[in-house]
Amino acid sequence: MKWSLIPLFASVAFAADGPRLFYSRAFPGSTPAYFDLTVESNGDTVYREAVDDELPVKFHMSEAESHEVFALADKLDHFKHPLEAVLAVKVAFMGTKTFRFEDGDAKSEVKFNYTEDVSGKALQEWFERMAESAEHRDNVERAAKYDHLGLVQAMNLLASAYERHRLVAVDQFLPILDRVAKNETYMHTARALAAEMAEAIRKARP
Repeated sequence: MKWSLIPLFASVAFAADGPRLFYSRAFPGSTPAYFDLTVESNGDTVYREAVDDELPVKFHMSEAESHEVFALADKLDHFKHPLEAVLAVKVAFMGTKTFRFEDGDAKSEVKFNYTEDVSGKALQEWFERMAESAEHRDNVERAAKYDHLGLVQAMNLLASAYERHRLVAVDQFLPILDRVAKNETYMHTARALAAEMAEAIRKARP
């Protein structure tokens, strides 16, 4: 379950002209069973866990990140060709993925279960990391509000994801990290982790 995180980023406008990328994964039985992401050409990104999700997670990717994502879509000819791998051995079902490119009235999309296309795999990995980032942010925000004892675990998972380079748009975490680090009602371990990670994010900026 997601919680509303929009107030932290109320100053960010999520309306952009130009091309847009969409990715979804539908995998009944997994958690979440469905999610999708929409990325605008300016980096504005929305993560949802339902088509009618009323509490989407919004964040802004850096220029370098959004450029790489759209460059991969360019290499894939904006999804005008099949991506499903044709293999002699049947591949287990790992969820239906959808890539979609939108630019004004022009739209093109492709669906697949598994692909061996290098650019397709790279783009899928980008979207999966975006989803993980949104889920981690939601977990930390929820724990900070309602589960102080669980905040240390949420912070540890976030720090591990950061160290393994699984997070994108890392600046999105700074408001909640700063809030945790400065709030003495949280456990010292959680506050120390938050301060350490916030410092690492700021030092890594170009």
